[in-house]
Amino acid sequence: MAPRVSVSQITTLRSSFAEDLRDYAEAGLAGIGIWELKLADGRDDEALEAFRASGLEAAAAVPTVPSVLPLPLLGGPAEPAERVEAICASLERLAPFAPPSIVCLTGTAEGRDADEARATLVAGLATIAAEAKRLGLRIGLEPYQREGGGPWTVVSSIPEAVELIRDCGEPPALGIQFDVWHLWNTPTLYDDIEREIARFAAVHVSDYRDPTRGWADRALPGDGVADVPRILHALDAAGWDGLYDIEIFSDDGTFGADYPDSLWAGPPAETLARAQAAFEHCWTNPQWSNPPSAAPRRLTVKESR
Repeated sequence: MAPRVSVSQITTLRSSFAEDLRDYAEAGLAGIGIWELKLADGRDDEALEAFRASGLEAAAAVPTVPSVLPLPLLGGPAEPAERVEAICASLERLAPFAPPSIVCLTGTAEGRDADEARATLVAGLATIAAEAKRLGLRIGLEPYQREGGGPWTVVSSIPEAVELIRDCGEPPALGIQFDVWHLWNTPTLYDDIEREIARFAAVHVSDYRDPTRGWADRALPGDGVADVPRILHALDAAGWDGLYDIEIFSDDGTFGADYPDSLWAGPPAETLARAQAAFEHCWTNPQWSNPPSAAPRRLTVKESR
């Protein structure tokens, strides 16, 4: 069966929600990964109507506050209890779009007692999972890349995520958000996929640049060092039949790193076309050899619109 491909809205950071719906539908994508930050205040009914009219399916959704414990750079309340409250409010807001997963990171335990941080995290995730169950949603707990992941996460692999889910009592609404960029270098990755596929709530696809220039420097599938074709086919062989959601962070200065080849700075239609072509090449060519990918011309803000 041919894979169904979506793109996460962070990939076209500069575009509005309405522009993304138009561009993604025109590109022939199957779905769109909704980011709450793109929903305008007080206009949810309008956004929902436009989404339903687009014919796009919802992929994994990302709330404005995406973790129980704090994260660097992404803001939100400092106190975990307030963060959990914010996430639960986001679940209510995002539920009408019927995403298969609401992405949730752990956040960092740095600067906290390890046992206390884990207990806080377990309690927070249990509360979020209960609210997700009430709304008919599923939480995708996302392990974060082990290289440099300390300021971001408590878990960096699928087994670590499973252990945390078990600590929470294995609530049925708490699954795993699989992300190629975060997990590609896990030593047991393929065994993990085969064993835990039923826990996967959604799949994010990108590639890992080597050397990487930072957390917001993700490459298109096949343009990095991850074995994306093998990972995609491992997911398929294990039984994954959901969307393959392409999610690219490519800083244009928004988070302090102005990469000259930033995909965020390029025309959205070109980015979508390149993303789809890159995924298709990985899917149809198991022996990927990292062919050159033409970088888009750097544009001004005005030109990119």
